[in-house]
Order: sequence, then structure tokens, then C-alpha cells
Amino acid sequence: MKKYILLWILFYSTFSFAQKIESHRLTKKEITQRELNNLSDFPIYKAFECSDKGGVYELLFCENQKTITQNDTLNTKIQAIYVLNDHGGFLEKWRINDLLEDYDPKETNIWFWTKYSSTKDLDGDGYIDPVIVYGTKTEYNEIRRVKIIAVYQNKKYVIRAVECDLDYCRSFKKDSNWNSLPQKIKTHIDQLVVKLRKEQNLILKDG
Repeated sequence: MKKYILLWILFYSTFSFAQKIESHRLTKKEITQRELNNLSDFPIYKAFECSDKGGVYELLFCENQKTITQNDTLNTKIQAIYVLNDHGGFLEKWRINDLLEDYDPKETNIWFWTKYSSTKDLDGDGYIDPVIVYGTKTEYNEIRRVKIIAVYQNKKYVIRAVECDLDYCRSFKKDSNWNSLPQKIKTHIDQLVVKLRKEQNLILKDG
């Protein structure tokens, strides 16, 4: 009898545990209702609400939309903010800031690649492990830089890549602490890099 009770508790705990991981994109109305616009320096491009064992979180992707034309929106600065929804208030857990750099050819746009970013529990510990991806383009509309940031236990682990046809100006560097990430997260990122190479025709390798 004890064996069946133990199995039932294990099943129930596992089921409840799995139910806690959720994520969905917020509408503009929901962003306004939650007063999330007050948290960022720039307009919110996209926002997601996530929940895990730690509570309910808001992930904001913000771009300054410096130049807005009929066909395109160009950004010179971006910001990602992750906050805990704390009884009607917000407790910031981490923030990412970046801007255009002085490369030749000149960078003219920096933007979040939300189709490659994710808010999943990658290592199965009950907590979401956000992955943030963004890139820059040159004045010739070519991708110049790509950054992949994995956030584990509120600490950032970064891959920095520079695209270039010539070996000497191309780079692909992982932070020195990269190997301390759980293997499941590293495997997810490795698969993401392969996907980016294939779908965006990127090199993403050292020179």
C-alpha cells in the first residue's frame, strides 16, 4: 500500500511541477494594463509573461525605434528587462543593454531576434531559463554581430559573434564561465547556433 501511495505522490508532484511552467505573449492592452511601459527607457517591442516555481515574471524587449520609415524601423539601442511581478509591483531580476558599434562597414540597426529567443525551463529544474538573441545589420543590410545570452539563476552567459567574409575579422566567442552551464542548456544553445547558421546563412565560427 505504501508503494502505491508513494507512486501517487510522485505522479501528482511531477504533474503539478510541470503545470507551473507557462509563457505567453502580452497584447498591447495587457502591457498598458500592467503599466509595463513605465519600466523601460524605450518603447516595448514585445513582452511576455512567464510563470515558474519562483512566481510570475514579465520579460520586456525594448527598442528605441530611432528612425521610423514606411518600410522599416531602425534602432540604435535596445534593452531587455526581466522583472518579478511582486504583489502589484515589480522587482527587477536582470537587464540587458546594447547599442550600435563603430564597425566598418557602419552598423545601422540593432534588433531583438525574438523568433530565436525563448522562455522555457531548459534543464527541468522548475525555473525558466531565458535565452535572448539579437543582432545588428550594416548599411549594406548585412548581419554584422549576433549575441546569444542564456540566463541561468539570474546570471548571464554570453556568446558574442562577429560575421565577416574574411577570417581575420570574424569571431565567435563564449564567455569563460560558459562550461558551468547545465548540459541541457548548452545543448539547446548548440542546436540554436546550428539553426541560425542554416536559416540565416550565418557562419558563426572563429576565423
